Amino acid sequence: MSKFLGIDQFRATSTEYRLLPFRFERLAGGDVVVTNSVGEFAFLALPKLEALVSRNLSPADPDYAMLRSRHFLEEDGDQASIELLALKMRTKFSKLANFTNLHIFVASLRCDHSCQYCQVSRQSEDKAAFDMTVETADRAIDLMFRSPNPALKIEFQGGEPLLNFDLIRHVVTRVEERNRFEGREVQFVITTTLSLATDEILIFCREHEILLSASLDGPADLHNRNRPRPGRDSHERFVEGLNRARDLVGYDSVSALMTTSPASLTRVRDIIDEYLKHGFDGIFLRHLSPYGFALKTKSFQAYNTERWLEFYREGLDYILDLNKSGIFFREYYATLLLTKMLSVEDPGFVDLMSPAGTGIAAVVFNYDGDVYASDESRMLREMGDTTFRIGNVHQNTYEEIFTNGTLLDALEDSFTGSAPMCSDCAFESWCGADPVFHHGMYGDVLGRKPESDFCKRTMGVTKLLLEKMRGEPEVKDIFLRWVNRC
Repeated sequence: MSKFLGIDQFRATSTEYRLLPFRFERLAGGDVVVTNSVGEFAFLALPKLEALVSRNLSPADPDYAMLRSRHFLEEDGDQASIELLALKMRTKFSKLANFTNLHIFVASLRCDHSCQYCQVSRQSEDKAAFDMTVETADRAIDLMFRSPNPALKIEFQGGEPLLNFDLIRHVVTRVEERNRFEGREVQFVITTTLSLATDEILIFCREHEILLSASLDGPADLHNRNRPRPGRDSHERFVEGLNRARDLVGYDSVSALMTTSPASLTRVRDIIDEYLKHGFDGIFLRHLSPYGFALKTKSFQAYNTERWLEFYREGLDYILDLNKSGIFFREYYATLLLTKMLSVEDPGFVDLMSPAGTGIAAVVFNYDGDVYASDESRMLREMGDTTFRIGNVHQNTYEEIFTNGTLLDALEDSFTGSAPMCSDCAFESWCGADPVFHHGMYGDVLGRKPESDFCKRTMGVTKLLLEKMRGEPEVKDIFLRWVNRC
């Protein structure tokens, strides 16, 4: 005799069940996706949804046990359902308690490139007035160590931060000295084009385990067009810098990031192939943002969200074909969303946090000492809008900066669980809020959701991912490998 009873012995015999909170969205083809507050989801035919909500779904139905296990319904005596939901919810928001992790130091606005879509309104190389000083950096370090987060990430941005490498050297040395007593987990990243990365700089990066985040927009002709510099050798300098950085710092020490310009829209396969050619195992198909020269040169208006979604769909299809052929390669924006969809982990990506990650996940110390709630906030500043300036390192205390009314109001209004239209959206648990974007585009931090490009992009990509998982079972296995990094 078997030691265990069969599954039929545990099935309910009554249709008496209670619905737990959930939302739903219609998908192409007439089916729906149902979601709950912690991101669990299921695909249902519309008649099955109607049976569920009318409490006529039979316990013998194959979907009944699945819906019960994913916390869409509960039976009498189910004590664990609410407790498990609460545990998953606490896990989802657990990172908020650690407060700010990412601290961005804008080492310089100077740059040797003149990208037409530059989001930070870079300055020419000879304007040293746009460099961060040692005094400003030291004060920023003091404020950074006030964060209760056990892990601190310091990212140097610009312009081209290597034009002020002495400042970077000072900050790294100072932070490491202080951290002998603080005992934090510290990570350094330099965002750079690699065009000015000398052997001296790269050896310093190796000695201090500094990661490099570089820029690669695609093949040489596209990259040089998007990122012009004197000599028209931007791509050549990137490749040479990439190879030397991998030799001197470490192969996995360099990542790359692209921006989708109007010229990129018909080249997504070429762009992905370029990343493969140089040994990268993923790409972030990043859209243009409406800041800095991207607005001044009208680059942001050169294509709309619908056109970018076409570009993205073509890229995702190609990447999935690569994975099906045995080549592991991820799309990082999809991976961020999938992490929230297929696990209880929140990746902590600022734009996909609720409440928004401004200030509480990332903060920016500008070259002049001003403090901004996010990278996009200081981009707005370069356009003359200082709404999200939350203090100055020389004038304000830590408490004054992080209890600034502008920051607190933005955080309160960006909680998607109570924001108008967000609270009713089936994708709320996977999405986030971008109060800076909505303020810049619509004049208020909530924005008009039916018109919001942020919502259109996020919903468009989310529906695409759901469509892929619903239509091709093997795709979900690929997505799980992306999420689990294997």
